[in-house]
Amino acid sequence: MAIATEATAAPVPRAPWGVSALLLATADALAARFGAVTVRGELSGLSRPASGHVYFSLKDSGGAAALLRCAMFRRAASLVDFVPADGQQVELRGRLGVYDARGELQMVVEAMQRVGAGTLYEEFLRLRARLQALGLFEAARKRPVAAHPTALGVVTSLGAAALHDVLTTLQRRSPQVRVVVYPSLVQGADAPASLVAAITRAGQRREVDTLLLVRGGGSLEDLWAFNDERVVRAVAACPLPVVCGVGHETDISLCDLAADLRAPTPTAAAELAAPARADALALLAARQSALQRVLARALQAQAQRVDLLALRLGQPARAVRGQSERLDGLGHRLQQALTQRRARHADEPVQVWGRLQRALKTQLQRSGLRVDAVRDRLQALDPQRVLQRGYAWVEAGDGRPVVSARALHAGQSVRAVWSDGHAQAQIVSVEAPSPHQAGD
Repeated sequence: MAIATEATAAPVPRAPWGVSALLLATADALAARFGAVTVRGELSGLSRPASGHVYFSLKDSGGAAALLRCAMFRRAASLVDFVPADGQQVELRGRLGVYDARGELQMVVEAMQRVGAGTLYEEFLRLRARLQALGLFEAARKRPVAAHPTALGVVTSLGAAALHDVLTTLQRRSPQVRVVVYPSLVQGADAPASLVAAITRAGQRREVDTLLLVRGGGSLEDLWAFNDERVVRAVAACPLPVVCGVGHETDISLCDLAADLRAPTPTAAAELAAPARADALALLAARQSALQRVLARALQAQAQRVDLLALRLGQPARAVRGQSERLDGLGHRLQQALTQRRARHADEPVQVWGRLQRALKTQLQRSGLRVDAVRDRLQALDPQRVLQRGYAWVEAGDGRPVVSARALHAGQSVRAVWSDGHAQAQIVSVEAPSPHQAGD
């Protein structure tokens, strides 16, 4: 069936746009068409006014003439973990808009990171190798964390979700542990200096047993402050044991390597730093039960010993009788031993007298032999024996023997003695041998 229609009306001309209205409509169209965008390029004409905002242009690194005006407000700029400079290759995330004052296309930047995680990773590897060569990651220098801490320190941002996770975990597991928070920035160009100050402050106060360094997950650029050499050295030099829980389980920072204990997450750091109260109470209950069992067994053993002693003390007459019988037996044995000894040694004096006589006789015989020998020697030396062999001796008038011809002189009266008599004689002459004859 055909349906008749009325003729189409002629188009009505639209009213002209105002400049502001047109720019506003263009901005709305860009926002609706593109939304949040990511763009990569090279920084150019960067400036930092006193307001803290950052203004710059982004151009293609290949040298094309395209240029995009960009504005990064103070809050977003404070989260940048490096110092932007002309010529750097960056990746920006933000929204396109129109700058009303000049009618120019502009990008409001919400995040900025250096291009290429590979470049950051290479820097990470170089820094890790250098610090490892200095011994900052050696296992020998790592200290054990307190087994039952009374106070824990936490270095992180006050607004970070990591702080909430740590406090919630400790409240649930170990409500008896006191928590001291040392606030610090955890992202951005100023984060390293802030972290170093917080760690140093905790080490100086010495008011906690273990220090937790925590931050939630993020990209390599987001976590770069925990790879800063200043922060790593501060962790290694901290006098307190440090538990580092930065990022997720797959994120490893240089602070993780320098810390005394690495936790995969902030929540895990809290769990490692303080044992669960319920587990500690269960362990104490188990040890109490074990001690009670040991004490009960000891008491039972002593009770049995007391019962046994009581039974033995209950019949003292039997014990005395047994000891009396034992004494009688010992007395009988002693009497027998004395009788046997007297019988065995009854003839001992006779034997001793015989041995004494034999020894005396032997000694007399030996003495007689020695006397005979001395007598023989004396007889051999007797001058009478010499005279009996035909010799004579000459003695002077005073009876002294003349032993040399030189003692005589002519006309001297001497006495010659033989074995059977003597005679008076007078010296007629004396002949003494010459010196040569005497030598011969």
